[in-house]
Amino acid sequence: MGGDWKKHFRFRISDFSHHPRSCKRLVLKSITLLKTIDSELLTNNFLPMTFQLPTLNYDYSALEPSMDAKTMKIHHTKHHQGYVNKANAVLKETEWAEKTTADILSHLEDLPPDIRVATKDNVGGVCNHSFFWNCISPDGGGKPTGELATAITDTFGSFEQFKKQFTAAATGQFGSGWAWLVEKDEKLEIIGTTNQDSPLALGYKRLLALDVWEHAYYLNYQNRRLDYINAFWNVVDWDFVAAQR
Repeated sequence: MGGDWKKHFRFRISDFSHHPRSCKRLVLKSITLLKTIDSELLTNNFLPMTFQLPTLNYDYSALEPSMDAKTMKIHHTKHHQGYVNKANAVLKETEWAEKTTADILSHLEDLPPDIRVATKDNVGGVCNHSFFWNCISPDGGGKPTGELATAITDTFGSFEQFKKQFTAAATGQFGSGWAWLVEKDEKLEIIGTTNQDSPLALGYKRLLALDVWEHAYYLNYQNRRLDYINAFWNVVDWDFVAAQR
């Protein structure tokens, strides 16, 4: 499943050169749909093991200058891939190997003690990163609209107050971790998690994530975490965030 299943749908646009233009448009739309489905399956934890590194919906350089290409490539192909490899290894030949990330992270207490911490760290790393990549976009930035905007204003007082509180949570996260906009019982909250801990383990629905591990920003921002956080707002995909509610 994941990236492999798309090979069954491969074909050349030139094969339709003698067909009406509408056919070409249909083919292009189909390819776009397949990419979207693949990304959504990975992001929303529908895929069982083995885990795979998701394909990003944009080039590594697409988020510059907010997030530089070198950092994005290393972050995706080295750090995220590392969590994928270790998650697959730790759960290999266990009953948990066919479960989804949501199932695993929501039932950590049921895992054997000898693999519980490694599972939390590495499956959490897979899950958190797969979600994070979809929270950002070269077409992002600006402000949320519609019901999400209303919910943010009702909860935090204004969008600017929300940004201030989220930024404070991300800046104040000691060491490695994440800042999140989450929802539980139809109420929005801002929380932080350490290392690769997931809000799913706490019963939250994830809406927005920001990785504040140093590997996410150090090459470009060094110790200036606040500058990285401020740049993050330029690439937030509010359409994706709204769709998670």
